[in-house]
Amino acid sequence: MLPKYNVLTEEQVLIIHNESIKILEEIGMDFEYEPALKVFRDQGLKVEGNRVHFTREFIEGKVKLAPAEFTLHARNPEHNLVCGGENIIYMPGYGAPFIQLADGTRRKSTMQDYENIVKLAGASKNLHMTGGTVAEPQDIPDEIRHLKMIYSSIKNSDKCFMGSAEGRERAQDSIEMAGLLFGGKDVIKEKPVLISLINSLTPLKFDERMLGALMAYAEAGQAVVVASLVMAGSTGPAALVGTLALQNAEVLAGIALAQSINPGTPVVYGSTSALSDMRTGSLSIGSPETALFISASAQIARFYGVPSRSGGGLNDSKIVDAQAGYESMMTLMAASVTGINFVLHTAGILQYFMAISYEKFMMDDEMAGMLLHYLKGFNFDEDGLAYDAIAKVGPGGHFLTQKHTRKNHKKEFRTPQLSDRAAFDAWSKEKLDTNQRAHKQWQEVLANYVPPALDENIDKKLLEFIAQRS
Repeated sequence: MLPKYNVLTEEQVLIIHNESIKILEEIGMDFEYEPALKVFRDQGLKVEGNRVHFTREFIEGKVKLAPAEFTLHARNPEHNLVCGGENIIYMPGYGAPFIQLADGTRRKSTMQDYENIVKLAGASKNLHMTGGTVAEPQDIPDEIRHLKMIYSSIKNSDKCFMGSAEGRERAQDSIEMAGLLFGGKDVIKEKPVLISLINSLTPLKFDERMLGALMAYAEAGQAVVVASLVMAGSTGPAALVGTLALQNAEVLAGIALAQSINPGTPVVYGSTSALSDMRTGSLSIGSPETALFISASAQIARFYGVPSRSGGGLNDSKIVDAQAGYESMMTLMAASVTGINFVLHTAGILQYFMAISYEKFMMDDEMAGMLLHYLKGFNFDEDGLAYDAIAKVGPGGHFLTQKHTRKNHKKEFRTPQLSDRAAFDAWSKEKLDTNQRAHKQWQEVLANYVPPALDENIDKKLLEFIAQRS
């Protein structure tokens, strides 16, 4: 892996830390969930109504309990993932209620879309896990939607997947289903298999739904991403450093709660902070400010010694166009080169999280492959230096027919999956643009994808659990 690019000095990181501590001590945070408030009371913190006032010693002591890295276990051990350190995990978009179609129209997402995206992620060589709510299936009743989604994630891929964050009960359902898959809740407590996204309610609040899920996962030894989405200019100040301090305060408070419940709970420092466009009032995630927040968050997480999370292929475009491309590459590259470990929204997202596109998914998957190749850096072994080949060819020759070229090009050069490098005459026979190639590609991937076999007894138990809970 290449050295990580920093956007802050060590002194600036410390300033942000101290500002966040000041916010937590003097202003405090609201926790709208009595069990969480009881945890803090029992820890000796000052609690007034829903407002908790933290101390520097408490926050700093709890954050030190969080592991620097941890392993997420997949049903296929070849897909186990180490989160933290020099590792990067790419996964699809999350939570989009709409599907953007190739013709420029959009529709509500369905369970079929969810299954399709899980399969595309399962087939991808660049996406490391299938993610969580990869599309919000609006044709499934809300009360059983999480059950259907988790079952689809288990059935259609053997990569790691995410649990539901829709309150304590649905988190417990996720844990039960994971236990059925892996041999019991005691097994997964020792070897975490789930990770879930816990979002604060900015500014300075956590609601009952997210707190219930966080506590359930912490009790069960499962991983949580504690994330803050500060919209600079609306839910946060129109100041980039102030936004980072506010975000940091919220994330630290969530991490401290997880460690108070179960010391050593795997946690990920999460940032989704962006800005409010002052002309439209809309959230803007495809901005250079978002890329700065991503980069700074990776560095802040390293300061605390915990893994980091951000968005990946983020953009504000309504369709798959040049704007979607250049904004997505900016944010995905920022996440990749500054050391983000857990990259949600790597593939498929459009219009500030509102829609997902199959064509965009394939383009982002291509970008992810390009960046993974970039992150490998250079090869300095004997083949990489290629002295013998250079000496053999000598002045004025060429390397096309050399044994070294035939042996080496596949590991040194990346072959595009989607990008077209043909000569103009060859390209002009069909004249397919990137959208058209991506449209054709995702259909071919789905047509050829065979989900990995799932043990029949486990499958039966999962379906019985879903029927019981329904």
